[in-house]
Amino acid sequence: MSEKNIISPENLVYKKTSVMTDRVLHYCPGCGHGTAHRILAEVIDELGIQGETIGVAPVGCSVLAYYYFDIDMQEAAHGRAPAVATGIKRVFPDKYVFTYQGDGDLAAIGTAETIHACNRGENILIVFINNGIYGMTGGQMAPTTLPGMKSSTSPRGRDVKTMGNPLKITELIAQLPGTYFVTRQSVHAPANARKAKRALKKAMEYQKLDKGTCFVEIVSNCPSGWKMTPAQSNKWMEENMFPFYPLGDIKVPPE
Repeated sequence: MSEKNIISPENLVYKKTSVMTDRVLHYCPGCGHGTAHRILAEVIDELGIQGETIGVAPVGCSVLAYYYFDIDMQEAAHGRAPAVATGIKRVFPDKYVFTYQGDGDLAAIGTAETIHACNRGENILIVFINNGIYGMTGGQMAPTTLPGMKSSTSPRGRDVKTMGNPLKITELIAQLPGTYFVTRQSVHAPANARKAKRALKKAMEYQKLDKGTCFVEIVSNCPSGWKMTPAQSNKWMEENMFPFYPLGDIKVPPE
Protein backbone atom coordinates (compact mmCIF):
# COMPACT_ATOMS: atom_id res chain seq x y z
CA MET A 1 0.00 0.00 0.00
CA SER A 2 1.38 3.37 -0.96
CA GLU A 3 1.81 6.05 1.66
CA LYS A 4 -0.78 8.30 0.01
CA ASN A 5 -3.49 5.66 0.52
CA ILE A 6 -3.03 5.51 4.28
CA ILE A 7 -5.85 7.23 6.15
CA SER A 8 -4.52 9.72 8.66
CA PRO A 9 -6.39 11.80 11.28
CA GLU A 10 -5.84 14.85 9.10
CA ASN A 11 -7.83 13.53 6.12
CA LEU A 12 -10.37 11.37 7.94
CA VAL A 13 -13.81 12.69 6.97
CA TYR A 14 -16.06 10.40 8.97
CA LYS A 15 -15.59 7.59 11.45
CA LYS A 16 -18.39 5.48 12.86
CA THR A 17 -18.90 6.12 16.56
CA SER A 18 -18.43 3.20 18.93
CA VAL A 19 -21.72 4.12 20.60
CA MET A 20 -23.55 2.60 17.63
CA THR A 21 -23.43 -1.16 17.23
CA ASP A 22 -22.78 -3.01 13.98
CA ARG A 23 -26.40 -4.15 13.72
CA VAL A 24 -27.99 -3.19 10.39
CA LEU A 25 -30.77 -0.62 10.88
CA HIS A 26 -34.27 -1.84 10.13
CA TYR A 27 -35.54 1.58 9.08
CA CYS A 28 -36.87 2.16 5.57
CA PRO A 29 -34.44 3.66 3.00
CA GLY A 30 -34.36 7.46 3.26
CA CYS A 31 -35.94 7.60 6.72
CA GLY A 32 -34.59 10.21 9.12
CA HIS A 33 -34.35 7.80 12.05
CA GLY A 34 -30.94 6.54 10.98
CA THR A 35 -29.40 10.01 10.91
CA ALA A 36 -31.07 10.91 14.20
CA HIS A 37 -29.60 7.77 15.76
CA ARG A 38 -26.16 8.59 14.43
CA ILE A 39 -25.99 12.17 15.70
CA LEU A 40 -27.37 11.18 19.11
CA ALA A 41 -24.75 8.45 19.38
CA GLU A 42 -22.04 10.90 18.35
CA VAL A 43 -23.14 13.33 21.06
CA ILE A 44 -22.89 10.59 23.69
CA ASP A 45 -19.46 9.62 22.36
CA GLU A 46 -18.11 13.17 22.20
CA LEU A 47 -19.31 13.96 25.73
CA GLY A 48 -17.61 10.80 27.00
CA ILE A 49 -20.74 9.58 28.75
CA GLN A 50 -21.29 6.22 27.06
CA GLY A 51 -21.09 4.36 30.38
CA GLU A 52 -23.29 6.93 32.13
CA THR A 53 -26.18 7.11 29.66
CA ILE A 54 -29.48 5.20 29.79
CA GLY A 55 -31.94 5.32 26.90
CA VAL A 56 -35.61 4.37 26.85
CA ALA A 57 -37.20 2.99 23.69
CA PRO A 58 -40.99 2.65 23.45
CA VAL A 59 -43.24 1.04 20.84
CA GLY A 60 -43.15 2.41 17.29
CA CYS A 61 -40.57 2.59 14.54
CA SER A 62 -37.90 3.04 17.23
CA VAL A 63 -38.96 -0.08 19.15
CA LEU A 64 -35.65 -1.79 18.30
CA ALA A 65 -33.43 1.17 19.22
CA TYR A 66 -31.78 -0.95 21.92
CA TYR A 67 -30.15 -2.97 19.11
CA TYR A 68 -28.36 0.08 17.75
CA PHE A 69 -27.03 2.00 20.78
CA ASP A 70 -24.19 0.40 22.73
CA ILE A 71 -25.43 1.81 26.02
CA ASP A 72 -27.85 0.69 28.72
CA MET A 73 -31.34 0.66 27.20
CA GLN A 74 -34.77 -0.03 28.66
CA GLU A 75 -37.90 -0.95 26.70
CA ALA A 76 -41.14 0.81 27.69
CA ALA A 77 -44.77 0.08 26.95
CA HIS A 78 -46.40 2.13 24.21
CA GLY A 79 -46.37 5.80 25.22
CA ARG A 80 -44.89 5.20 28.67
CA ALA A 81 -41.26 6.13 27.98
CA PRO A 82 -41.32 9.41 29.98
CA ALA A 83 -42.76 7.57 32.99
CA VAL A 84 -40.10 4.86 32.75
CA ALA A 85 -37.38 7.48 32.26
CA THR A 86 -38.68 9.33 35.32
CA GLY A 87 -38.22 6.23 37.45
CA ILE A 88 -34.75 5.56 36.09
CA LYS A 89 -33.60 9.15 36.63
CA ARG A 90 -34.90 9.26 40.18
CA VAL A 91 -33.12 6.02 41.07
CA PHE A 92 -29.94 7.04 39.22
CA PRO A 93 -29.93 10.88 39.37
CA ASP A 94 -26.32 11.11 38.16
CA LYS A 95 -27.02 9.23 34.91
CA TYR A 96 -27.87 10.86 31.60
CA VAL A 97 -31.36 9.61 30.71
CA PHE A 98 -33.20 10.10 27.42
CA THR A 99 -36.29 8.80 25.66
CA TYR A 100 -36.50 8.35 21.90
CA GLN A 101 -40.11 8.49 20.69
CA GLY A 102 -42.21 8.89 17.56
CA ASP A 103 -45.26 11.12 17.20
CA GLY A 104 -47.79 8.30 17.48
CA ASP A 105 -46.16 7.13 20.70
CA LEU A 106 -45.44 10.51 22.28
CA ALA A 107 -48.37 12.63 21.12
CA ALA A 108 -51.19 10.04 21.14
CA ILE A 109 -51.13 7.17 23.60
CA GLY A 110 -48.32 8.86 25.54
CA THR A 111 -49.75 12.38 25.71
CA ALA A 112 -50.40 12.21 29.46
CA GLU A 113 -46.95 10.85 30.28
CA THR A 114 -45.30 13.47 28.08
CA ILE A 115 -47.20 16.43 29.48
CA HIS A 116 -46.95 15.43 33.12
CA ALA A 117 -43.24 14.53 32.95
CA CYS A 118 -42.55 17.92 31.37
CA ASN A 119 -44.81 19.71 33.82
CA ARG A 120 -43.00 18.09 36.75
CA GLY A 121 -39.71 19.15 35.20
CA GLU A 122 -38.17 15.70 35.22
CA ASN A 123 -34.46 16.08 34.55
CA ILE A 124 -34.45 14.00 31.35
CA LEU A 125 -34.09 14.50 27.60
CA ILE A 126 -37.03 13.63 25.37
CA VAL A 127 -36.17 13.11 21.70
CA PHE A 128 -39.30 13.39 19.58
CA ILE A 129 -39.31 12.20 15.95
CA ASN A 130 -42.26 13.78 14.14
CA ASN A 131 -43.07 12.40 10.68
CA GLY A 132 -46.78 13.19 10.82
CA ILE A 133 -47.94 9.58 10.51
CA TYR A 134 -47.97 6.18 12.19
CA GLY A 135 -45.00 4.72 10.35
CA MET A 136 -44.71 1.24 11.86
CA THR A 137 -48.33 0.11 11.88
CA GLY A 138 -49.47 0.95 8.36
CA GLY A 139 -49.42 4.69 7.79
CA GLN A 140 -52.50 5.70 9.77
CA MET A 141 -53.32 9.30 10.64
CA ALA A 142 -51.45 10.53 13.70
CA PRO A 143 -52.06 13.51 16.02
CA THR A 144 -49.43 15.38 13.99
CA THR A 145 -50.86 14.61 10.52
CA LEU A 146 -51.31 17.88 8.60
CA PRO A 147 -54.69 19.24 7.44
CA GLY A 148 -55.46 17.66 4.07
CA MET A 149 -52.63 15.14 4.44
CA LYS A 150 -53.53 11.66 3.21
CA SER A 151 -52.99 8.52 5.27
CA SER A 152 -54.40 5.01 5.33
CA THR A 153 -57.15 6.20 7.69
CA SER A 154 -57.63 9.58 6.02
CA PRO A 155 -57.42 8.61 2.32
CA ARG A 156 -59.08 11.87 1.26
CA GLY A 157 -56.88 13.94 3.52
CA ARG A 158 -57.25 15.02 7.11
CA ASP A 159 -60.53 16.88 7.54
CA VAL A 160 -60.08 19.26 10.46
CA LYS A 161 -63.84 19.57 10.96
CA THR A 162 -64.32 15.88 11.65
CA MET A 163 -60.80 14.75 12.59
CA GLY A 164 -59.57 17.71 14.59
CA ASN A 165 -56.48 19.87 14.27
CA PRO A 166 -52.91 18.58 14.29
CA LEU A 167 -51.35 18.71 17.74
CA LYS A 168 -48.35 21.02 18.04
CA ILE A 169 -47.21 19.30 21.19
CA THR A 170 -43.77 20.91 21.18
CA GLU A 171 -45.28 24.39 21.44
CA LEU A 172 -47.66 23.06 24.05
CA ILE A 173 -45.03 21.63 26.38
CA ALA A 174 -42.82 24.71 25.91
CA GLN A 175 -45.41 26.63 27.94
CA LEU A 176 -44.98 24.33 30.95
CA PRO A 177 -42.80 25.64 33.79
CA GLY A 178 -40.96 22.35 34.07
CA THR A 179 -39.35 22.52 30.62
CA TYR A 180 -35.91 24.09 30.36
CA PHE A 181 -34.90 23.78 26.71
CA VAL A 182 -37.35 23.09 23.85
CA THR A 183 -36.37 23.11 20.18
CA ARG A 184 -37.46 21.78 16.80
CA GLN A 185 -34.90 20.64 14.24
CA SER A 186 -34.55 18.32 11.23
CA VAL A 187 -31.93 15.97 9.78
CA HIS A 188 -32.81 15.98 6.07
CA ALA A 189 -29.72 17.92 4.99
CA PRO A 190 -26.15 18.10 6.34
CA ALA A 191 -26.51 21.63 7.73
CA ASN A 192 -29.74 20.70 9.49
CA ALA A 193 -28.22 17.53 10.91
CA ARG A 194 -25.41 19.61 12.38
CA LYS A 195 -27.92 21.99 14.00
CA ALA A 196 -29.87 19.06 15.39
CA LYS A 197 -26.68 17.55 16.79
CA ARG A 198 -25.79 20.81 18.53
CA ALA A 199 -29.28 20.92 20.03
CA LEU A 200 -29.00 17.35 21.31
CA LYS A 201 -25.60 18.10 22.79
CA LYS A 202 -26.92 21.14 24.63
CA ALA A 203 -29.90 19.18 25.90
CA MET A 204 -27.71 16.36 27.18
CA GLU A 205 -25.30 18.76 28.86
CA TYR A 206 -28.17 20.62 30.55
CA GLN A 207 -28.92 17.50 32.61
CA LYS A 208 -25.90 18.40 34.73
CA LEU A 209 -27.73 21.58 35.78
CA ASP A 210 -30.87 19.79 37.02
CA LYS A 211 -33.09 22.60 35.71
CA GLY A 212 -35.90 20.57 34.15
CA THR A 213 -36.92 18.68 31.04
CA CYS A 214 -35.20 19.17 27.70
CA PHE A 215 -37.26 18.41 24.61
CA VAL A 216 -35.80 18.07 21.11
CA GLU A 217 -38.27 17.54 18.26
CA ILE A 218 -36.87 16.34 14.93
CA VAL A 219 -39.24 16.78 12.01
CA SER A 220 -38.64 13.82 9.75
CA ASN A 221 -39.92 12.21 6.59
CA CYS A 222 -41.61 8.84 6.11
CA PRO A 223 -41.08 7.77 2.49
CA SER A 224 -42.96 4.50 2.98
CA GLY A 225 -45.93 5.97 4.81
CA TRP A 226 -46.12 8.98 2.52
CA LYS A 227 -45.82 6.75 -0.59
CA MET A 228 -42.90 8.77 -1.96
CA THR A 229 -39.27 8.31 -2.85
CA PRO A 230 -36.80 9.62 -0.25
CA ALA A 231 -36.04 12.67 -2.42
CA GLN A 232 -39.73 13.39 -2.98
CA SER A 233 -40.47 13.03 0.73
CA ASN A 234 -37.73 15.49 1.69
CA LYS A 235 -39.07 18.03 -0.80
CA TRP A 236 -42.64 17.50 0.43
CA MET A 237 -41.45 17.90 4.02
CA GLU A 238 -39.76 21.21 3.22
CA GLU A 239 -42.84 22.52 1.42
CA ASN A 240 -45.51 21.27 3.82
CA MET A 241 -44.19 20.12 7.20
CA PHE A 242 -41.80 22.99 7.91
CA PRO A 243 -44.36 25.78 7.36
CA PHE A 244 -46.65 24.09 9.89
CA TYR A 245 -43.87 22.90 12.21
CA PRO A 246 -41.26 25.68 11.85
CA LEU A 247 -37.69 24.81 12.77
CA GLY A 248 -35.81 26.58 15.52
CA ASP A 249 -35.59 27.05 19.26
CA ILE A 250 -38.92 27.52 21.02
CA LYS A 251 -37.75 27.84 24.61
CA VAL A 252 -34.19 28.55 25.62
CA PRO A 253 -32.63 28.83 29.08
CA PRO A 254 -32.42 32.33 30.54
CA GLU A 255 -29.14 34.15 30.12
